[in-house]
Amino acid sequence: MSTVRDWAVPNPITENRSGLIGKPVDRYEGRLKVTGTAPYAFEVETPSTPLYGHIVSATIARGRITAIDLSQAASAPGVVLAWSHLDVPVQAQRGAKLNPRSQRGSNPALGSDRVEHYGQSIAFILADTPENARSAEARIRISYEASDADLDFGSFIDSAGPVPGEEDARIGDFEAGYSASEVTVDATWFSPLQNHAQMEPCATTAWWEGDKVVVHTSIQMVKGGQHALAETLGIPSDRVRLLTRYIGGGFGGKGQSYDDLTLAALAARESGRPVRVAYTRRQMFQATVHRPAVQMRVRLGADGTGRLNAMALEAVTHCARNSTFVEHAAEFARNLYAAPHRLTGHRLVRLDIPHAGAMRAPGEAPGMLSLECAMDELADRLGMDPIALRIRNEPEVDPDNAKPFSIRQLVRCMQEGAQQFGWDRRNPTPGAVRDGRWYVGMGMATAIRGNFLLPAKAGLRLTGDGLATLTQGMTDIGTGTYTILAQITGETLGLPLDQVRVELGDSDMPPAPGSGGQFGAATAGSAAFETGMVMRRRLAELATSDPRSPLYGEDPVLMDFANGNIVLGNRSESLAALASRAGPEGVYVEGSISPAADARDWSQHTYGAQFAEVGVDSVTGEVRLRRMFGVFAAGRILNAKLAKSQITGGMIWGVGAALTESNAVDPRYGSFLNQDLGGYLAPVHADIVNLDAVLLDEADDKANPMGIKGVGELGICGSGAAIANAVYNACGVRLRDYPLTPDKVLAALEAKGL
Repeated sequence: MSTVRDWAVPNPITENRSGLIGKPVDRYEGRLKVTGTAPYAFEVETPSTPLYGHIVSATIARGRITAIDLSQAASAPGVVLAWSHLDVPVQAQRGAKLNPRSQRGSNPALGSDRVEHYGQSIAFILADTPENARSAEARIRISYEASDADLDFGSFIDSAGPVPGEEDARIGDFEAGYSASEVTVDATWFSPLQNHAQMEPCATTAWWEGDKVVVHTSIQMVKGGQHALAETLGIPSDRVRLLTRYIGGGFGGKGQSYDDLTLAALAARESGRPVRVAYTRRQMFQATVHRPAVQMRVRLGADGTGRLNAMALEAVTHCARNSTFVEHAAEFARNLYAAPHRLTGHRLVRLDIPHAGAMRAPGEAPGMLSLECAMDELADRLGMDPIALRIRNEPEVDPDNAKPFSIRQLVRCMQEGAQQFGWDRRNPTPGAVRDGRWYVGMGMATAIRGNFLLPAKAGLRLTGDGLATLTQGMTDIGTGTYTILAQITGETLGLPLDQVRVELGDSDMPPAPGSGGQFGAATAGSAAFETGMVMRRRLAELATSDPRSPLYGEDPVLMDFANGNIVLGNRSESLAALASRAGPEGVYVEGSISPAADARDWSQHTYGAQFAEVGVDSVTGEVRLRRMFGVFAAGRILNAKLAKSQITGGMIWGVGAALTESNAVDPRYGSFLNQDLGGYLAPVHADIVNLDAVLLDEADDKANPMGIKGVGELGICGSGAAIANAVYNACGVRLRDYPLTPDKVLAALEAKGL
């Protein structure tokens, strides 16, 4: 296992002699995607003509199936088979694990007559075409016995229960500290249920090769999907080969497998043919996870100078009745601001709706919509600038655990952001700036997101044509993993990018944890770097021990790598020549990364500051973004173009959370009201203008060998709060119920007599 001291020395990445690290390289797989030739899970070539599966969904919120007749569906044109819980092949019980090392337990489909939520899979039809499979659904005869269902989050907030195995986090005496404070804020915010709305629906193509199943599926975690399917089918995991080469968006919604994976594998085995299964767009909203609604009570107490004395964040969120997922919306606050008396905790409401789950920046995204607005409100009551208030409460060590920060540039983010945004031109008096019928205002918020490193491996082969091929069971969900791994490999071996090949998304490859939690680049990239270093040592030893090499007899430690050669002084040999002499398969090595032995000794996070200017229409209540700017500190940047794309994409997501995104549950059926990309209002091009971001120069040598961190989720954090704070500065309306839609804004303006 590596140590931090090992990581802190110069290496090919920190020296960056070839200049590949940080360079805005175009996407490795970009041409394939824009030309439509990158095969997604539903599109991969099959060994023979495939069949098509269609999943039938429940139309009640809770109850049981009392009768189901598939006979007419089974005899419909083109139909090969039709299953319900009565005749689906045997699967392991939910959650069962034959192998205790499996990352996921069994996930059976059509497991019983019980209906736990609207949209649950209750039948499956396999046919020769997608059209025939879907049309056969109309021939199914089904009867339900419905039970009373708990559907409305707001109705059960007061009776929310504790999170199993979790206690409130307390430091000092919050109640006493809050009571003794000169200036206080006590307010409650609400953020609604949201959906991932990925472009590519969850889909699987499966076929069997003897007793081994091959599945191409759209999932973020390769090993998790492989293990879940193996446990469901009751077979060893090495008899499941899972591939996920290209993914059309995940955002956490594809962090787990769904019934498309299970049913495709079962149907392929039963029919002896390849099978394709994809959820419809409507099913994606009901059958996959969503971000739960969150109610957040924030209490802040400060002295007259703005120094926080007490801080409390208490979140109530929901999950499915048989689930324990928790949106930890208060947890981030433990590491953000200094205050001697602190309280954070979470409560759960169990509902009869689809499972809640992780969605981009889980916890921070909804949580910062409250705390960062509460800080703005406190600054207003104190008559302080919001940035000055935050700097006043900047901690010297992590306020939650007293650990030193590995590196923390939050103040610099705020100061540089304020200077570049023109914060000094902000009028602190709400409603003081008008542009015709528009109120105009500015707001800001900070951003924080934890940094993680997980164990991972990679393989690297160098062949006689000078081509280096990196292989890893990692995924690229559109974030640029292919590209940054090529840059890391090229820089480590001194190879140009046209001599580097990257292959990902295959469970037969050395494992990596997948894309999610903002740990993907740091984890997969560090494993790729360590594997490249293993290859360097191997090649140096081959060269210096081979009498045919001009470097024979030299110290392998002194070797350098540049321009496709291994070099010492004025002598060199091409890597291609070395690989050719090694044998027809060239040279293959594997490497791995694990957290450093002292990783827990440091508090590691990424940071940012978000600035927004908005206009509020005094007639309609519409809020429009006029400009937005962010400054972020997220370790060494591997690819300037991709990192900025991720950060600004996150900022746009935050705009949606503040102004447009929500979904409601229909109290009659337990279904979501918005079930397509037309009704679910995410921001579009016309909503986003003058948005930009800057990433600070930074390298965190406590994080990993390259000093890199993740950026995929940081951009969301605080973005929506900056918008809400700008709305208050524009018109004096402090709204705490997201999204800030025109009807809510207009009602608040009218209540103020504006």
